[in-house]
Amino acid sequence: MNNSIPTDIPHWTALVAEKKQRQSESIPHEWVVTPPSDSTLDVSAFPETCGLLNPREIEITNTSVDVLLEKLACAAWSAVDVTTAFYKRAIVAHQLVNCLTEIFVDRALARAAELDDYLKNTGKVVGPLHGLPISLKDQLCIKGLETTIGYASWIGQYADKNAVLVDILIECGAVPFVRTNVPQTLAWPESFNYVFGRTTNPYNRSLTSGGSSGGEGALVALKGSPLGVGGDLAGSIRIPSAFCSLYALRPSYGRVPCYGTRNTLDGQDSILPVLGPMTNSVIGVKVFMKAVLNAKPWLYDPLVVRKKWDEDEYNLVDHGSGKNMCFAIMWDDGVVVPHPPIRRSLEITKAALLKAGHKVVDWKPVKHKTLGDIAVSTPCSVTIWNAGSTEEYMTTTSVTGEPIITTMELDIADAAVASFRPQNDGMSVYQLWQVQKLRQDIRKEYLDHWKATVSETGTGRPVDAIICPAAPFAATPHGKNRYLDYTAVWNALDYPAAVFPVTTVDSTLDRKARPHAFHNDIDKDIYEMYDPEKFKNAPVCLQLVGRTLEEEAVIRMTEIADAALLAAK
Repeated sequence: MNNSIPTDIPHWTALVAEKKQRQSESIPHEWVVTPPSDSTLDVSAFPETCGLLNPREIEITNTSVDVLLEKLACAAWSAVDVTTAFYKRAIVAHQLVNCLTEIFVDRALARAAELDDYLKNTGKVVGPLHGLPISLKDQLCIKGLETTIGYASWIGQYADKNAVLVDILIECGAVPFVRTNVPQTLAWPESFNYVFGRTTNPYNRSLTSGGSSGGEGALVALKGSPLGVGGDLAGSIRIPSAFCSLYALRPSYGRVPCYGTRNTLDGQDSILPVLGPMTNSVIGVKVFMKAVLNAKPWLYDPLVVRKKWDEDEYNLVDHGSGKNMCFAIMWDDGVVVPHPPIRRSLEITKAALLKAGHKVVDWKPVKHKTLGDIAVSTPCSVTIWNAGSTEEYMTTTSVTGEPIITTMELDIADAAVASFRPQNDGMSVYQLWQVQKLRQDIRKEYLDHWKATVSETGTGRPVDAIICPAAPFAATPHGKNRYLDYTAVWNALDYPAAVFPVTTVDSTLDRKARPHAFHNDIDKDIYEMYDPEKFKNAPVCLQLVGRTLEEEAVIRMTEIADAALLAAK
């Protein structure tokens, strides 16, 4: 990355105006549609009714990743046709929910044409992802493109090489074709910045699509991409996936290469960001992970674990080969009680797993409040991510005068900083070490706690996986997503976690519960926020959590839970 800063930098507003103009000009005129009025909240059906996509393109964009790859490999569909179909649908999605940042049509179609020529001339595919369009969160560098992570101050800084994962995806035959919107700094669970604006939820545009991979979540939900790559530091893959009804995976760090990405808090190495897949089917998660892991990413990123895709782990050799499993349900984290739709989704999943012949027990959360505090969630100065965040944000934005966003609320110019985004003076190195040591100790305590569940499972094994909320609520109104600990604790523990859809908010079934004995003020605030009409049509998803570096098993157990839910309908 060439991060050299010119001496004569325009004011941030001039940078934004110029960048927005360039983005607008990158959209083919013939792909511009007339979107529904703002009063139309659910726009999920619009891409298929707007008239831009022909029937074949609609068929292509409704096809799962595995079938797409089969048709691409046998040349039933060309890479150019598939890329064009998804590109057109992505541009429609962008006009509906404002999900894209970088649009590079000619470059992507030229890549697709090269793949078609290779297949025609050799009879072979380039790799396991041959011809598959893949969208990327706006932090994965692509040579020759800007990567702003929502900073106006980084407009005009062009990458001089690809991120390692981008190179691996290209080596596997994929076609990177768009990049997607994020919040300024990445460090928000919603997606708004001064450069590209706000991304909304396609199922209800008055709600957030989540963050920081919110553009990715909205795009994939509208089937403008068959497979996207998000980044996750505290839930940034799982929150938008849960809010947008997707399947996704937050792997342990060390499985998927992150080198060459632009990050917030870059340089802190206690709780590291990870990259992972976001898609419309659980098979898409497997396809991505298997392709990337078998490309030997440890040869290109020094922090990647030397561990190829493990078929025995996927076949659950250490989990009874997938028979008579025992799942644990975490009904709440002891800090914030989930809203009624989340509780109902847990009950639905429990019933489906029992019907499928598995055991289900309750999970006791261990020090989740402390784990959340260690990472990010409180305004005190002893959280790892807040140790130097204020200085980083100020250093980045001071050159152009760009203000730091302090709220995701609509129509509020300057509100109190949310509890997970405090500004503070940091801490001493010694204080940071003490917080990191506390995290190490709790990780050991949690490991021992999980191991001890062997006494209650009846399988001769500890609990196979934990099923829990991805958030205490479905997609919130803009600016209201202010509690991250249902995802952040698993980052602190470095446990892999998958997201899978269960249901949607139903105003009849999900009436507001009577007040409970509140754990704290944030618990009370979140209880009072709930109104089933405000959350109308919002997807409801859950997490399935495994132990460190157990990605293959987590994917397979998610498939089992997903199949159980499907069979129970």
